[in-house]
Amino acid sequence: MTHKLTLITLIFFSSIYHSCERTRDRLILGEEYAKNQLKTTLADSTVDNVISLKTLIINDKETAINVIEPILFSIYGKNSIKKQQPYEAYLINNYWVISGTLPKGYLGGTFLIIVDATNSKIIRLTHGK
Repeated sequence: MTHKLTLITLIFFSSIYHSCERTRDRLILGEEYAKNQLKTTLADSTVDNVISLKTLIINDKETAINVIEPILFSIYGKNSIKKQQPYEAYLINNYWVISGTLPKGYLGGTFLIIVDATNSKIIRLTHGK
């Protein structure tokens, strides 16, 4: 039994090794590998997955802001979002509710983003005017 498992493991890794693209110092698994991983994950999201609906993967304000800022920068522009600092960020029922702030007396709107802290999925993204 052990020999069969070893043989299967060798065949598996050998097929991956030969299908990989090699650069000077990195082994690249390639797009086919990525497609297979996506297909496997979509078929069964519990396969070798550390994410569960019980564990927070975004468990502090700093991490939450580091997750959302690049997204906001790409949509609304870095300067626009940075002008809305300091942000308000609240962890409520495993969701980060984060919004920008404006100086007193300033007219305009700010972003609002709500992110699931268990899987980092954005469930709402908007910007006021």
